[in-house]
Amino acid sequence: MSQKQVQLFITCLGDQFFSATLKNMVGVLKRLGVQPIFPPGQTCCGQPLYNNGFTEQTQPVARHFLKVFGQNKAAIVAPSASCVAMIRHHYPELFPQGTPEHDTAVEVAQRTFEFTEFLVRVLEVTDLGASYPHRVTYHASCHALREMGLKGEAKLLLSNVRGLELVPLNEEEVCCGFGGAFSVTYPMVSRAMMENKVQNIIESGADTVVITEPGCLMNIAGGLHKAGSKVRAVHLIDILASTEGLP
Repeated sequence: MSQKQVQLFITCLGDQFFSATLKNMVGVLKRLGVQPIFPPGQTCCGQPLYNNGFTEQTQPVARHFLKVFGQNKAAIVAPSASCVAMIRHHYPELFPQGTPEHDTAVEVAQRTFEFTEFLVRVLEVTDLGASYPHRVTYHASCHALREMGLKGEAKLLLSNVRGLELVPLNEEEVCCGFGGAFSVTYPMVSRAMMENKVQNIIESGADTVVITEPGCLMNIAGGLHKAGSKVRAVHLIDILASTEGLP
């Protein structure tokens, strides 16, 4: 698996709501000497269908993904642990063992990485030379923690950002309430969870909350806005791309 070139899987929420973050992801990779390429046929990974029990309908979506990203053996990198978890853990389950589709799913899963995972575990890079002189707190997303086992990577990267003061967040590992379809199926429960998360963020005293998951980012940013808070919700990629404060 080449580390000189990566295939970008930009994800649905990234494409629709966080184009600036995607551009920053490209910039960070290029700064590290990694050439990002964009397979133009990519679409959704199928996670919304799968999470709602539509396994059969997920299969053609997964087949398309495998076709698009299977043509190049370079690593696949995404700014979302939930999408990567779908590919890593659930794609092989969609197709019977012994079939060519299952074998392809296993092979593709092994070279698909969440962005911080790729930086820290594959490239072994923890210092991007970034600068962000602010008080920052960190929200840990459910998929990164529980499906991907990514507990310390984001904080390690933040610890090497110049001028950044990382302050603790009460209930850091508690869900923000988004959960994809969960927020639609159980809106009142989701809202209560989001409001609790927002209150903890405000009480942390930080001026910025850093998040690695677009779904959580969208949810928390909306919650902060509704609460009238001036705390910024920012994807970690945007922090790592920042040279604020540097000469």
